[in-house]
Amino acid sequence: MAKKQNNSLSGVKEIARRAKVSIATVDRVMHNRKGVSEATKDKINAIIKDMGFQPNILASRLASKKMNRFLVIIPQSLENEYWEASEKGIDRAYSEIRQYGITLDKLFYDLDSRESFSEIIHQVSVDTYDGVLLAPIFFDEGVRFAALCKQQGIPLVFINSDIPGEESLSYIGPHLFKSGYQAGRLINYGLKNGEVLIVNISTEMDTYHHLLRKEQGFRAYFQDHGDVDLALFKLDIRDTRDEFIEKELHAFLQQHPTIGAIFVTNSKVRAVAKYFEKFRIEKILVGYDFIRENIHYLQEGLIDFLIGQKPEEQGYTGVMHLFQHIVMGAAIEKQNFMPIDIITKENYEFYRN
Repeated sequence: MAKKQNNSLSGVKEIARRAKVSIATVDRVMHNRKGVSEATKDKINAIIKDMGFQPNILASRLASKKMNRFLVIIPQSLENEYWEASEKGIDRAYSEIRQYGITLDKLFYDLDSRESFSEIIHQVSVDTYDGVLLAPIFFDEGVRFAALCKQQGIPLVFINSDIPGEESLSYIGPHLFKSGYQAGRLINYGLKNGEVLIVNISTEMDTYHHLLRKEQGFRAYFQDHGDVDLALFKLDIRDTRDEFIEKELHAFLQQHPTIGAIFVTNSKVRAVAKYFEKFRIEKILVGYDFIRENIHYLQEGLIDFLIGQKPEEQGYTGVMHLFQHIVMGAAIEKQNFMPIDIITKENYEFYRN
């Protein structure tokens, strides 16, 4: 009996941990008892709402021993800090809900291989799951998988990038167009003279729709606010090895020496910064993601701005949306955009993914 009681209290314990109060205080608030300040009540109620915590429903679920299976499909996190952070958020959410009869399977694909993603979605038996969390990096394959989930009636949550026009329970991630638009504003603030280069770095350029939507937003900023005579150049690099990126950049900048700023549409901005460091180049450089190498070049002044995309928060919220919808029967917002965080040399120490 004691073990069952401890399990039923797990949600209350998590609320108490987040609110930094005792379990007894949480219990008073949940049962509308006296002895708790209004400020503490508001704090605890906000956490309860954020978690989608409904004590009666969860107690009933524990008693029924009902099980639900969730599936997560994301790029492999090995040597990739961005997806490591996303997986950390997924694991954090799962640790909070697993006691309510949830099992969670994770499948990983190679970020640079459309074939590995295609292989996973063709092998998985989606009808054996109650909900799926997907990072749909590859567009065509993502469309096919979304159609399969819809056909089977399986709730699907997108993180990091969405697929416009495809039905899903929700999307959690950056507003891709507006994040590119913001990058344009940052560069325009600092650009005194010269031209601007957009750099896309990916082996699967044609299917990386999220990079292209950032590029569209970036171009739109200059169409709306920039100098109409400003030239925007584009360089697509399809080999992600540092030596090849260096070779491509060097050849391009030799032909276009008046480039004054570079916008890189993903976390591989660090490779451009590495090139700057080697050849002592000074240009405005803006890119994405709060990862170690990028932070190093931010500290050194080679990267001017990083745009954060909150990968850990994306992973956590994605799993919790499945839980709240499938288990709690809660309504879920269709779009949940992460803040467009601007990270600089001066504030990076205080930032968290």
